[in-house]
Amino acid sequence: MSTQKMVNGSPKNNNLKAKDFASDQDVRWCPGCGDYTILKQVQTMLSNQDADPDNTVFIAGIGCSSRFPYYMNTYGMHGIHGRATAIATGLKSSRPDLNVWVITGDGDGLSIGGNHLIHMLRRNLDLNVLLFNNEIYGLTKGQYSPTSKPGHVTKSTPMGSIDNPFNPLALALGANGTFVARTMDRDPKHLQAMLQRTQNHIGTAFLEIYQNCIVFNDGAFSPYTDKSVRDNTSIYLEPGQPLLFGKDDRYGIRLDGCRPEKVDLESGEWSVDDLWVHDETDRNKAWLLTSLFDDNNRREELPRPFGVLMAQERPTYEDLLHKQIESAKETYGEGSLEDLLYGDDTWVVK
Repeated sequence: MSTQKMVNGSPKNNNLKAKDFASDQDVRWCPGCGDYTILKQVQTMLSNQDADPDNTVFIAGIGCSSRFPYYMNTYGMHGIHGRATAIATGLKSSRPDLNVWVITGDGDGLSIGGNHLIHMLRRNLDLNVLLFNNEIYGLTKGQYSPTSKPGHVTKSTPMGSIDNPFNPLALALGANGTFVARTMDRDPKHLQAMLQRTQNHIGTAFLEIYQNCIVFNDGAFSPYTDKSVRDNTSIYLEPGQPLLFGKDDRYGIRLDGCRPEKVDLESGEWSVDDLWVHDETDRNKAWLLTSLFDDNNRREELPRPFGVLMAQERPTYEDLLHKQIESAKETYGEGSLEDLLYGDDTWVVK
């Protein structure tokens, strides 16, 4: 199993700046789109991590987010709808030395690309997935997506969506992913920290980014970005720390068995010692964080978690694959494609 994240192909890169990761292409997103912030923070993170542009690849499917490779001064590919994960799987399997990123959206990644996404997560290739979630189809002009809330009125659901939406983090956990996290475009400092954690994880790192579509779904995440309410609606997870939120950390979360409960620390009935302490390695508690806390029926009661919900170690697919190949060579020799094509498994049709 790998013990260090592959970022550089060779020596240090002479202290590259964020601008060195920006291509010469004009960035073409709607004014005010959250994608601008994400692009800037990715470029900054890669420069801070001393990444090698010649060893870095961005792969995207279809959607507003999928313009990303054009704006990165790295290698990249703009693939077809939903297939970025399949392309990235093939690339990372054949070139484990590359630093591979998948850029996708809630439509591209969870609808037509959903099948490829879950299998990439369960295989645990050492690459990074950024899922831009704006709960709408933006590029095709405002149809509802797999994450749109019930009742959401769009061009394709004029009477309101009747679909039950996907929970991206629950999906990633269910696919046995090893790193599951959430951040948002309007919190650049937290976004930067989560991108660094994503980059440094060995295995498939899945980062959901709440991204505001200013044209077709503006304000979808205002409960977590509006300064007047966000202290009471958002909770930022820190490993080994109790779950605290609210102004001056007035509120906390305790576990009543397996049921999270909001408590008021100013009441005197509860103290910090009674609270749930976050453990990134506990998959069961990660389930609670992403299922019960994301339940719209409990929105008034429980805050929405941001940060790393779960991070576990597991051998990567490409490491296991190449060890298997080497084992086969030691046992059977190098092999021959011609011998394989003209092998003994033939028959004559009469």
